[in-house]
Amino acid sequence: MNELNDTLQQETAYNDDDIKTLDWMEHIRRRPGMYIGKLGDGTYADDGIYVLLKEVLDNSIDEYMMGYGKTIEVTIEEGTVCVRDYGRGVPLGKVVDVSSKMNTGAKYDSKAFKKSVGLNGVGIKAVNALSSFFQITSHRDGEMKQVEYSRAHITSETDIVPTGEGNGTSTYFIPDREIFREYEYKDEFIESLLKNYVFLNSGLTIIYNGKRFFSRNGLLDLLNENMTTEPLYPIIHLKGDDIEVVLTHSNQYGEEYYSFVNGQYTTQGGTHLSAFKETIGRVIKEYYSKNFEYSDIRSGIVAAISIKVEEPVFESQTKTKLGSKDIGPDGPTVSKFIGDFIKKELDNYLHKNPDTSEAMLRKIIDSEKERKAIAGVTKLARERAKKANLHNRKLRDCRIHLTDTKGDKQEDTCIFITEGDSASGSITKSRNPNLQAVFSLRGKPLNSFGLTKKVVYENEEFNLLQAALNIEDGLEGLRYNKVIIATDADVDGMHIRLLLMTFFLQFFPDLIKRNHVYILQTPLFRVRNKQKTWYCYTEEERLSAIQAAGKNPEITRFKGLGEISPDEFKNFIGEDMRLDPVTMKKEDLVKEMLEFYMGKNTMERQVFIIDNLVIEEDIA
Repeated sequence: MNELNDTLQQETAYNDDDIKTLDWMEHIRRRPGMYIGKLGDGTYADDGIYVLLKEVLDNSIDEYMMGYGKTIEVTIEEGTVCVRDYGRGVPLGKVVDVSSKMNTGAKYDSKAFKKSVGLNGVGIKAVNALSSFFQITSHRDGEMKQVEYSRAHITSETDIVPTGEGNGTSTYFIPDREIFREYEYKDEFIESLLKNYVFLNSGLTIIYNGKRFFSRNGLLDLLNENMTTEPLYPIIHLKGDDIEVVLTHSNQYGEEYYSFVNGQYTTQGGTHLSAFKETIGRVIKEYYSKNFEYSDIRSGIVAAISIKVEEPVFESQTKTKLGSKDIGPDGPTVSKFIGDFIKKELDNYLHKNPDTSEAMLRKIIDSEKERKAIAGVTKLARERAKKANLHNRKLRDCRIHLTDTKGDKQEDTCIFITEGDSASGSITKSRNPNLQAVFSLRGKPLNSFGLTKKVVYENEEFNLLQAALNIEDGLEGLRYNKVIIATDADVDGMHIRLLLMTFFLQFFPDLIKRNHVYILQTPLFRVRNKQKTWYCYTEEERLSAIQAAGKNPEITRFKGLGEISPDEFKNFIGEDMRLDPVTMKKEDLVKEMLEFYMGKNTMERQVFIIDNLVIEEDIA
């Protein structure tokens, strides 16, 4: 026993040798999540490779915002990135410092960068540390200097030499494949990022692989680009010093907002968005001199706000939520600044545009009528949902939720929506109970197309699903970052997917627009020999696995989720889980799309199915 105690004491010893100081680049490489969020492989818009691109672009945008360089060129080929701006160029004597010395940058001095995006001199250093190759070249007043790095160690440095190129900075980097998996940049995510940059910086041109992005009308163009339903009245566009606002109403349910600070898309909102939402409700209520509920005023609203703040404080290095209380050291609070602007400009606009104010009033009254029509069933429905959750009939919850204020795993939380006891049982036994919840459907959901929100409370499945997600009053209460539809890859499973997506599109479209809804991919085949097992998601993968396995491999066709054992299922909902995001584009007009696929146009849809029918052989 004494020997055991001695061994344990040696193993848990805590002395001088246990205290280590990491070099800045080693710290970034060991803890990249602190600097760029999650890593990923480029499948999702918030994966780390896009954050690296953003950190470089933000510096170029700061130059434009200070009045230098109207064009930025972005080239991405086979995973390598080059960003060239035509700003002032990094001071030549400081090229090494700004790219490889932490807490170094001009943004500490508000005179040089009064309202910049980047903070603390970290961003470009993180890109350097997380790249296998990083090159920065500054052109300034007829001279240039270039420095090359490998994982933040200098491999080449030129003297200051003459150049014929115009002023500006060129940054070239290759994300390190030792840190990022077999990554791939996707055009759809890059183009969405670049569109936001030009919408927020009218007059700026960004050229991406030869494609030009430019906006003349700022946030007005942004709202027109993102709306998937027709506005009920022309978009209200208000501009002032350091603030720009657009808003309208549509016939969709829920509220849809886009918020920005100094050109940064704050996907999680913050103090500015909270102030904006509160002020909009109060000003409209005062304008009509009616005691409307704020939820009725904001139902169906689609809006965007962009403000500029001196030395903004964000709640994380990835800058997705503003924490600043004040516009600047000598300025008003964010809330007062936004409140004063909206009070004056929106009130004036509504007085000058009676057609718009009348259309807005009709929408608010319609929302009020619908809310009152379902008031009678709401209380009972909430009690049913609460009771069902308490008895764990539908929801196998996880321990960590997106709404938790402490911890660092909230972004990894998800809920699987599946059908049937066998499938939900397999997922429940395989899941990570800290981060993964399971909601079990009973049979096929109702086709909710064309129905009012009253059905959400009257239909038990929808009522309980809404309660499990906690989205009755909007996405602020959403308990899981990813809402994953997990159904069999057969006709019935596809139909359930369609019915669930119809439900979300009808009543909670912002859940999809904010990139919270996904489809779980599960393998169609398992191929194995005595040495190895391959899980195949496509016919091509199956053929490749058969070839790799050699003679007489065992081939299994998975018919449904319930047929996959829990031990195997762990492989499909773990770190390498394959998810297809459900996304919406401007062209995806929700009403027309649902009308075609879920409406009563049976013959038209039947012709479409026949024309697009693909017959697949059933492979045992």
